[in-house]
Amino acid sequence: MTLAIVLFVIAVIFIYRAIQVVPQQNAWVVERLGKYHRTLPPGPNFILPFIDKVAYKHSLKEIPLDVPSQVCITRDNTQLQVDGILYFQVTDPMRASYGSSNYIMAVTQLAQTSLRSVIGKLELDKTFEERDMINAQVVSAIDEAALNWGVKVLRYEIKDLTPPKEILHAMQQQITAEREKRALIAASEGRRQEQINIATGEREAFIARSEGEKQAVINKAQGEAASISAVAEATAGAIERIAAAIRQPGGEQAVQLKVAEKAVEAYSRVAADATTTLVVPGNMSEVSTLIASAMKMVESTRRPV
Repeated sequence: MTLAIVLFVIAVIFIYRAIQVVPQQNAWVVERLGKYHRTLPPGPNFILPFIDKVAYKHSLKEIPLDVPSQVCITRDNTQLQVDGILYFQVTDPMRASYGSSNYIMAVTQLAQTSLRSVIGKLELDKTFEERDMINAQVVSAIDEAALNWGVKVLRYEIKDLTPPKEILHAMQQQITAEREKRALIAASEGRRQEQINIATGEREAFIARSEGEKQAVINKAQGEAASISAVAEATAGAIERIAAAIRQPGGEQAVQLKVAEKAVEAYSRVAADATTTLVVPGNMSEVSTLIASAMKMVESTRRPV
């Protein structure tokens, strides 16, 4: 009975050690008698108890690794405190087990040395502008060496770049001066544009006024010409109507009467003025002579040339 219990316990232990369930996104390295035998995939796996041994267990997930902060010296001999984070993944469990005694420490140290090398090739101002380039070069340098460790470096990101306080203060002063310079340039450009706009407006206003004055003179001249033409046409029409009336029977007598009336009216106006001395002709027949002369002029206008 005791032997059966012992055998049962041994069988349970044998089965327990023979069946190995590997979680998803994990890989276990099995050694047989101290030598690499195989890598167990996710799921249930069978090994030989007491002969095979699970020596290493690796996670195949992407691993973020905080790279300790360090002081880097730039090309222009400026100290710079740099802090970053590295993302890597185990791609070959066998090499990760036997390629390095501690691949995490190896990757960390290599990231620091690669970062110092890249920063040393750049000036201080470029380090703030070329973060993407720095990250890419660090990844390239680490990834080449990490292949022997069964590790794939995915990316490196700089978390912070901190220059010394004196340099930081000088940079702030430089930024302030640059902003003041841009403000002065913008103000001068604004004044220049304002003067150009004022000059353009005055020129356009002067042109508009001159065009208006020109049009006013043209309109006035055209109005005067139209007025003169209308007066001339009215006078010509009146003369034509007078001439036509004179040709009618009794027209000449009417003209004689009208001329005589005008002469008498002129004498009466002169006589009414107290300051005027009126000299009356001794022979009143001269009045009739004047009338006869006017009638001869009328008759001469009626005769064809």
